[in-house]
Parts: sequence; structure tokens; C-alpha cells
Amino acid sequence: MADWKTTNTHLRILRDAEGGRYGVIAAIAYNIEQVHGLIKAASTARSPLIIQFFPWAIDVFDGLLIRAAAAAAKNADVPISIHLDHAQSEDLIRRAADLPFDSIMVDMSHNEKEENLRKTAHWVQHCNERQIATEAEPGRIEGGEDGVMDTAGLEACMTTPEEVDEFIATGVDALAPAFGNVHGEYGPQGPRLDFGSFQNIRSSANGRVRLVLHGTNGFEPELMKQCIAAGVSKINVNRLVLDDYYEHLYTSAGKMPHTKLIEEGIDKVVQLTVKWMEICGSAGKV
Repeated sequence: MADWKTTNTHLRILRDAEGGRYGVIAAIAYNIEQVHGLIKAASTARSPLIIQFFPWAIDVFDGLLIRAAAAAAKNADVPISIHLDHAQSEDLIRRAADLPFDSIMVDMSHNEKEENLRKTAHWVQHCNERQIATEAEPGRIEGGEDGVMDTAGLEACMTTPEEVDEFIATGVDALAPAFGNVHGEYGPQGPRLDFGSFQNIRSSANGRVRLVLHGTNGFEPELMKQCIAAGVSKINVNRLVLDDYYEHLYTSAGKMPHTKLIEEGIDKVVQLTVKWMEICGSAGKV
């Protein structure tokens, strides 16, 4: 293992989570209030945290939001890493690698498998040369989220054990397998995860990479705990920790001073995030 991989905050957080058999919240943030609320939640819960951004945050804020989050994470009293989720544009990955990310998801899953593997290996090397950890998606998870390519028109592909080996060969540090999970919203039937498939994936990984859960919108606590018990270390969340924030924003805008709206919105993020940190077992670990 390269020396920097032993000290990289993101990798250290995931190694500790896998060793401790708990899950670490990896929460999408869209603005500075959410960044602050997530960090405050981590400090309150004494939990590690991963703050994630979708690629649009780099374009819209010209890197400002990422730099602010990285500075806040560095000054926090608990371990916090900054991760870029679903970097699907190669130009965007190049830009992101010059920003203070601890980890970048090199998401070439919209390509056919051989092209996916080739491009993944190239950009893993590019990131590693800058001491940035990497994540990839073997198989293909259905759906799309804000600013992320919607794969609804492409065939969903369950991750196979053979693909795990192929992606590990690219040098990637974490894998987000497809085992019935979807990006965005689940249909009326709710999540239908194939844990038998996941166990085959985990056996093939054999501790060589950390495993990541994508697509948690609408998850109940017991399903989340089942995923962590199955061996997931990084738990990507969006609405699970932000729903109360948006409900407050939509119902209270124009009915109170703007400053109070912001302050109470931050508190909503804190409260809901602490709840999910407790559910995922990371509370009290630092």
C-alpha cells in the first residue's frame, strides 16, 4: 500500500468502519448550511463523517463550496473526509483532482464494461498521483440523481464476482456494487435488495476494497442495519438526512426572518443526521 493511503482520511475512516462493523454516513451537501449541519452532527454524535458533492457543485460554485467544506473538515474535532460522488465527465475529474478532495468516485459505468475498466484505471492513477482515493461502480445501478446521468435507458447489470476482481485490478479503493439498489426513488414496492448476490460480491472482494451502498432514499432503519451487517462500510445518503431541512424550508420561508430560517434549517440537518449515525452504529466511535 502506498504510504499516503495509510494516512488518507477517507481510507482511514472506511478501514475503521469495516474493522468495527459499523457504517459511515456519506451525505450529499448542496449548500453551506448543510455542510455546517453535517459537521455539527458528526461532532455531536462523536462520529466520523463523509461529506459528498455531486459534480454540479464544482461548476456552480467554481470550487468554492468544496474548499469551504474541506477547510471546515480539517478544523473539525472528528474525522471528516470530502468526497466527489459520480464524477462521470473526464474533464470534470481532471478539475476535481486539483480541488481538496480526499476521494473521488470515478464513475464510468455509463460505458460498456471494457471501456469502463480502461477509463477507470486511467483516472484512478491520475487521482492516486495526487494522493486522492477512488471509488468505482462495477455493474450498473439504475436511475439518476441531481446532476448525475440517468441510466434508465441502459440495462441495469448486477455486479458479478468476476467484475469485482476486474475493478480491483484498476487500483480502486472502494466499490459500489449493484445488487438491486437504485439511484433516486424506488417504486411503490420499495427496495428489493439481493443479499445473496451481495455476499458473493463481498466474498470476492475479500477485504481488498471497501464496499459502498448507493441508493438509500426511503430506507427503513432495519434495512440499513441489514446492509451494514452484510458488510457495507460507506453509506451514501441524500434525502435520509435532508428531508426535514427541506420540509422546514418549504413551510417556513417568508414566515420568519431569513437568519432564523437558516439557523433552524441547520438544526434540522443536525438532528436527522445524528439519528442516522446512531442507526448506522458510527455514533460514539471517535
